[in-house]
Amino acid sequence: MEWGRKRFEDMRWEEMWDLSLRIRNIFLNTPMSAELGNALGGPIASTFNGQRVVVRSSAPHEDSARASFAGLHESYVNIEGMDAVLERIKLVWASLWSDRAVLYRRELELDIEKSAMAVVIQKIVVGERSGVIFGRNPNDASQAVIEAVYGLNQGLVDGTVEPDKWILDRKTGRIISHFPAQREKAVAPSHDGVAVQPLLPEASERPPLSPEETGMVYEVAMTAESLFGAPQDMEWTLRQNGLYVLQSRPITTGPVDQKKDQRPWYLSLRRSFENLKTLRRKIEDALLPQMEDEALRLANQELATLSDAELAEEIGRRTRIYDQWSGIYREHFIPMAHGMRLFGEFYNSAMHPSDPYEFMNLLGTTEMVSMRRNRMLEGMASMIRQDEKLAARLTSGESGRLPEAFDTALEAFTDRFGDLSCGAEQCTQGRDAMINLLLEMAKHGPPTPRFQRRGFEVLKKEFLSQFSGEKKDYATELLDLGRASYRLRDDDNIYIGRIKGQVLRAVNDGRARIEQRGGIPTKDLKAAEVIRALKDPNFVPETPVPPDKDKAKANLKARQLVGQPASPGIARGRARVILFPSDAMSFQTGEVFVCDALDPTMTFVVPLAAGIVERRGGMLIHGAIIAREYGIPCVTGVPKVTSLIRTGDEITVDGYLGIVILSSVR
Repeated sequence: MEWGRKRFEDMRWEEMWDLSLRIRNIFLNTPMSAELGNALGGPIASTFNGQRVVVRSSAPHEDSARASFAGLHESYVNIEGMDAVLERIKLVWASLWSDRAVLYRRELELDIEKSAMAVVIQKIVVGERSGVIFGRNPNDASQAVIEAVYGLNQGLVDGTVEPDKWILDRKTGRIISHFPAQREKAVAPSHDGVAVQPLLPEASERPPLSPEETGMVYEVAMTAESLFGAPQDMEWTLRQNGLYVLQSRPITTGPVDQKKDQRPWYLSLRRSFENLKTLRRKIEDALLPQMEDEALRLANQELATLSDAELAEEIGRRTRIYDQWSGIYREHFIPMAHGMRLFGEFYNSAMHPSDPYEFMNLLGTTEMVSMRRNRMLEGMASMIRQDEKLAARLTSGESGRLPEAFDTALEAFTDRFGDLSCGAEQCTQGRDAMINLLLEMAKHGPPTPRFQRRGFEVLKKEFLSQFSGEKKDYATELLDLGRASYRLRDDDNIYIGRIKGQVLRAVNDGRARIEQRGGIPTKDLKAAEVIRALKDPNFVPETPVPPDKDKAKANLKARQLVGQPASPGIARGRARVILFPSDAMSFQTGEVFVCDALDPTMTFVVPLAAGIVERRGGMLIHGAIIAREYGIPCVTGVPKVTSLIRTGDEITVDGYLGIVILSSVR
């Protein structure tokens, strides 16, 4: 059973999405039984008589005193035809296990195995203007809130269309304030679902609701509150001046519960196509250049001229800058990863592949920063490979006077990507470690990436041949978005890693100064401890207790570890456990990369690896992405793998079944 592969409590959100994708594919590829189809088909046909409908999720426990699941499950708008309706019913059932719904259940400690999903089918009401009203503002109990857009409500719910917003006095319905939107588009019915359309100029210049209409929406919400005995979160639409209530549920989050309710975050992980296109432009045109500029400014700052107190302040400032960018990463870059998921769901719905990850073959060959970095490394390794004298000088440690071309390439690489040995707390190995890595790479020929351009074009042509007209245009755009999402999933960490590297540069400068004083071991000092020691010469940090290695070895019993298949193939080799990027500098060709999580800053050694094993799971994590690029077997989601496997163990990595076999242990 898919649900039993790994303990729910041990899953990360990437693994939950993988789980959701596999379950969804089972629903897609499993025909509805004739008995069930007939039982549903008769009432649907007699009720709607061929009319277009909305197929809505309605999990029985999705709205309670503890939480609201509104928007966490799937609903489908403007569906026509019995086969299409029955197919959407299956997909609504499958959305009970969507990644965001599963994440939300874990947050609230709900039992997923006791969850259920009902499906509501409604005749579609095609309104000219739509929206929601919160009978009680979650942020201010004395207010009500209305949000409205032109067109269908789906544009507001999925974030495609920015809504106008009104704040009302909850007792009287009086408008307190109006926040107009930039009205440019609306969601409208199309021949196959819904589509985003531009607004006419006359509509874009006026709000979707008049003051009288906001009063009408308010009155309906207050009436519903009286009927149901609680303030309502109500969806509505206006059609030919008639107000239709589409659904109404109690508002379940108050000021106290709201702090614990992470639904907005889980909802943000899933974005609409239009929203993702806007997000992509923001990331590529603004955020990434800003991150690069930030890292460059920090790199150009001279630290040696600062006093100890000034350096302490600078470390604090850089830490705050990094924390700020980490927040931006969470807010913008993580949701951008949904572009891959959106394409994957679309591909699976269209192609019905037996392998739910087949779509990943169309996302390769993108120009990732880590791949450009690895090509620069291979270029320098090739120079060593072709110049025996250079190889001999580097091997003997003679790195003073090197050929100009090699020295220039090495300097250009360091300027662009910094010291590859930078880790979570250290960044100290420098040029010698880089040269040792290049010598190791030079022992063997250049790696051959798995994804070739020609193969990609064949797969792309086969995929796009399934569509025509506007649907083909959409499929082409979505593929491009998915590939951009795939690339940015890896690139974003390289960019933020440059800022982190500049934080570490300042921390290491502080460690060096403290080391000169004597008396304090600085190797393991955290940034906060470095700041304190720079300000207070009498500060003595606590000495950490080292782990009991013998005890860890005695607890090793497993000989077959189970994870998730992330890149196909089988490989056997000596394990190299990597806990910090600096550990990767000693990696040797043919070893198996074993780690907690393979960060993009560590993927420079992947071309040397026979296989990859990670504690962190998911098809879309960095280790899985880079492994597929090089055709290296990869297994992810192996619990406690860095303690169960040690450097030197002989292991076999089965990327088909998702298992790791320990052949011999040290």
